[in-house]
This record gives sequence, structure tokens and C-alpha cells, in this order.
Amino acid sequence: MDGLFGKYRVLLAPMAGVTDIAFRTLCREAGADMAFTEMVSAKGLSFANEKTRHLLALADGEKQVAVQLFGHEPDVMASQAAWIEQEMGESLAYLDINMGCPARKIVSKGDGSALMREPELAAAIVRSVRGAVEHPVTVKFRRGWAEGDETAPAFARAMEEAGADAVAVHGRYTEQLYRGAADWGVIARVREAVGVPVVGNGDVRSGADAVRMAAETGCDAVMIARGAEGNPWLFSQVQAALAGVPEPAPPTVKERIAMARRHAELLTHREGRNIVRMRKHAMWYMAGLPGAAAGRGRINYCTTLDDFNQVFDDLLLIAQEHS
Repeated sequence: MDGLFGKYRVLLAPMAGVTDIAFRTLCREAGADMAFTEMVSAKGLSFANEKTRHLLALADGEKQVAVQLFGHEPDVMASQAAWIEQEMGESLAYLDINMGCPARKIVSKGDGSALMREPELAAAIVRSVRGAVEHPVTVKFRRGWAEGDETAPAFARAMEEAGADAVAVHGRYTEQLYRGAADWGVIARVREAVGVPVVGNGDVRSGADAVRMAAETGCDAVMIARGAEGNPWLFSQVQAALAGVPEPAPPTVKERIAMARRHAELLTHREGRNIVRMRKHAMWYMAGLPGAAAGRGRINYCTTLDDFNQVFDDLLLIAQEHS
């Protein structure tokens, strides 16, 4: 894994509403080599939107972070990429351009994976951003737009020719959203099609998955997204598996609840008393635990750290009774 991904081989993917400061902290501590901010709107930045700029903040002890921009206007993308580089300096690891998000509210505006249907515009965006910044520029996209119409290898070549320093490939079509299984074969085909580093993404949920993806595709790095939700320990398992050493044991119920508590504490420290966004994280940590069904109903009404801790206390008591 040479060059850009020589030191960044296990990555936390950018996820809107998920990869905030708190979650990145936990994943980096568990072994993620690099973490992304939530995806950032170039248009939002251009309006000096403080809510958007807030996404670029670093966690305590976080020396560098990767930033993913989305948008479809080359000039706006370039100007905001340059602004990010100027503002963040050495705190910025590299910039990624989102051409893979399948969410309707994103693609309906011509952003995200909608750009896979306009490769010339996509290439123009990459050229503009590449010409505006000194940091590496990468592009993340999917297997293609329509199911059965794989365009990723050709699209990857076009991005490389436009100046992308690396590409990341998710093994599903846009029309699939997150249904079905990710096809890792497309990652291998992109790897064969380009000379820049390739990051594999999609359905990495264990250390064994990461090893198999690397072996089957030849990818230069592995990117983990939904598999880490409620499971930051996945990064330590992947790092061990890739290093060929025994993986750490899965977390106990007590460890899962302790991590959920810490996650809520980090959010409170950052966002104040109201931490509604912790609800989805709490659901993920609780999945499969004794009493989780009843706990989920209560989580929907939690807004403060005390609220969440009360649910976690009860879950721990139920788990102890079951054991």
C-alpha cells in the first residue's frame, strides 16, 4: 500500500449524521487510520453557513481529518476546496469529492452519484478542484447508476485523467441504495483500470471481510461505513486481521454499554444538554442485547445524557440477570 494509502489503509467512511467528532474519536481510538468528516456541502460553505463550517471541526487530539465535499458546480467546488485547505492547513489530510451518495435529496440536485450520469461534468469538477488545491484529491463513487449497467471502471479512468490522486469504489449501484450485497468484483476491475490507488468500500463487517476484500480486489485501502455503526471495535479487529495476528475478542455487553455511555458523554461535551442525535447510535449499540426491544421505545424519548444513562443502567441490569 504505497503512496497516499501507505499509512491510511483502514478508513472510516464519511457518513452524514454519523461521522461527527464523537464517533470519529471512538473509531480512531479503536484503530481507524484516517477518518472523514460528515460530507460537506460546497454550496453551504459558499454561503458562509456556520452549520456547514461546524462539520470541519476536529476532535480533541485529532491531528488530521479527511474532508468530503459534495456539489455539482466546478467553480464552487474549487473555491470551497481552496478555502478548506487554507483554513485547515496541516489538519487536512486530503479532500474527497462525493460522487457516490444515492440519497434522493442529494441526487435530485445533481450532486452525489448523479454525477456518474454526467462523466464530463464530473471530470470538470475534479480538474477544477485539483487545480485549486495542493492536498491530494480523491473521488468516491459507486458501481454505476442503473442496476446491471456497470460504469465504474470507465468512470474511474476519466477521474484519473482529470487529476484524481486516488479513487474509492462502493460495490453497489445507485439504484440499489443499500439493498443486496456489495459486488467486490467491481473494485478489482477498477484496480485493473487505473494506476492510482483504489479504496474498496461496501459490506466490511469483520476482520475476515477486510482480508478477503484486500485479497480478492488488490485494493490499496479498506473503507468501513455502516459496519462501524454501534461497533467501533471493528477497526481493531480489521487491523489485527490485516496484520495476521489474532483479533481481539468481541465486546462484552458491559463493554458495549460503557462505549454507548462514553459516546453520549462526548456528544454532550460537544453539543450541550440536548443530544437527540445520540438516539440512532444508542439503537446500534443496543442491537441484540437482552431488553433491547423495550429499550428502543424508551430511547426515542431521550434527549439528555441522564435520559440515556438511565436506559443504559436498566439494560445492564437486564443483561446481568440473563447471565
